[in-house]
Amino acid sequence: MNDNIIFLTGLSLIFLHEMDAIRCKEWRIFPGLSMLDDKIGYIVFLFAHIPIFFWLFWQLTNSSDIDTFRIGFDIFLIAHLGLHLLFLKHKNNEFKDWISWTIIAGTGISGLLDLILK
Repeated sequence: MNDNIIFLTGLSLIFLHEMDAIRCKEWRIFPGLSMLDDKIGYIVFLFAHIPIFFWLFWQLTNSSDIDTFRIGFDIFLIAHLGLHLLFLKHKNNEFKDWISWTIIAGTGISGLLDLILK
């Protein structure tokens, strides 16, 4: 099996999750952003992803140590799942349906499998 398939699955799922996060108004869960008006929170949350995605793409195409980046990214995917579990009962958490949780769990599982099988 191509050793990038699981990594790329995790990467795809985290991008998909961020799209779903807009639908679920994830900014309402974040400390700081949750205090903002919904429209402003949406704008900040949305545009904050530009430097995040830029950094990810930069690392994927320019990193001198892609293996270290990949391990760090896998750990992030696992921690991301943990944070969603931690905030599961948050009053503003709208990640309730099977679609959101398939994506969220899939990111963590992809990160774990990539770490184990690499």
